[in-house]
Amino acid sequence: MDKLTEKYSRWAESFAAENPAIDLEKVKEALKSIVIETPSWGYADSGTRFAVFAQPAAAKTLRQKLEDAAQVHKYTGVAGSVALHIPWDKTDDWSEVKGWAQELGLKIGAINPNLFQEQEYKLGSLTNPDPAVRAKARAHCLECIEIMRQTGSEYLSLWLADGTNYPGQDDFRARKHRLEEELAAIYQAMDEHMKMLIEYKFFEPAFYHTDIADWGMATTFARKLGDRALTLVDTGHHPLGTNIEHIVAFLIDEGKLGGFHFNDKKYADDDVTVGSIDPYQLFLIFCELVGSDGKAIDVAYMIDQSHNLKPKIEAMIQSVLNIQTAYAKALLVDRQKLAEAQKAGDIVSAEDVLKAAFETDVRPLLAKVRQELDRTEDPLAVFRASGYLEKAAKERS
Repeated sequence: MDKLTEKYSRWAESFAAENPAIDLEKVKEALKSIVIETPSWGYADSGTRFAVFAQPAAAKTLRQKLEDAAQVHKYTGVAGSVALHIPWDKTDDWSEVKGWAQELGLKIGAINPNLFQEQEYKLGSLTNPDPAVRAKARAHCLECIEIMRQTGSEYLSLWLADGTNYPGQDDFRARKHRLEEELAAIYQAMDEHMKMLIEYKFFEPAFYHTDIADWGMATTFARKLGDRALTLVDTGHHPLGTNIEHIVAFLIDEGKLGGFHFNDKKYADDDVTVGSIDPYQLFLIFCELVGSDGKAIDVAYMIDQSHNLKPKIEAMIQSVLNIQTAYAKALLVDRQKLAEAQKAGDIVSAEDVLKAAFETDVRPLLAKVRQELDRTEDPLAVFRASGYLEKAAKERS
C-alpha cells in the first residue's frame, strides 16, 4: 500500500467511525464528476480600474490561454472546460480552436459576448435608446451563437453593463421593454440544446441603476423567455451581507439556477480568489447544491477571475482547489442528522452538524480522489516545481 493510500485509509476509518451514514465511495465519485470551468481571460494580462500590471508568463494568444488552462486541468483533473470571451478570443478558424482544445484534453465552455467595451455602448447595449446600437449588440450575440455551433458550446453567458448614471437619463420601463425584446430575439436564435445564462450586478459601471440589478430581475427575464433561459449567480455581484446560499436554494427550487461565476470579494469587486475571504459561505452554498442523489446538481460551475497580482495559473489552481474543498465538506454533511435536528427544532445541533463537516480536514480525501484521477496529491506544489511558468515567461516575453 502506498503512503497516500495508507494515509487516506486511516483518515477514512476514523471518519467512518464517527459518521457511519456517510458513504465515502459515493463522496469520491461525486468529487470526480464535477467539472469546473476556467475563463480564458483569467490567463491573460488584465487590469484594475487604474492600471494593467503585466506578467511575463501571461498568455498573449488564444492558443496560449488554452495551454495554460490545460495545465490547471492536468494537475487538478476537474477543470476540463474553458469559457471564451468574444471578441477578446475571436479567431477566423473555430474548428482549429476546437481541435486545439481537444488536443489539450479540454472542451470549449460558455461563450461570453462583450456588451460593454464598444464606444457605442456608452448609453447601453441591448437597452440603448438608439435602435442601431441595439441592432449591433444583437448581431454580436447572434455571432456568438454561431461560434457556439462551431465549437460545441452549450452556454451563452450574458452580462450587461447597461444602466444609467443620473436620474432622468432614460426611462426605466422603456429600457426593460427594449431588453425583453432583444433577449427574445437572441433566445429564439439559439439551437435546442443551447442555454442562455443571464447574469446580474447591482451596481457598476452604472451607478444610478443597472438594468439587471439582482437575481429577481434576471430570473424574471429568464422566466419570460423559456426553459432554456436561466439565472447565473456571480458570488461577487451582491451587496455586502447578502445571503447567497438562500438565493441559490430558491433558484434551485424554482428550476431557474443555470450556473455560477465563482470568485470572492471583500468590498465591491469580485476578482478575488474564490473562498479566500469567506470559505464558510462557499461551503454553505455547496450545501444547497448537493442534491438528493448525493452529487452537485447539474449546472455550470464556472470561475470568473482575472488576477492582477497573483500568477495566473497558480491563482486558478488555488481557486479550483478551494471549490473542491468546499464541495467535499458539503458532501460530508450528515443529512439525516441535520433533518432530525431541524424537525425537532434543535437549532444548536443543526448548526453543529454543519460545523462538524466544515471543520473536517478533507485533504486526505481530496488527495485520494486526485490519485484515482491520475493526478498529483498537491497540484499547486507540483505545478510550481514543473518550470512551466519560467518557460512560458521566457517564450512569451
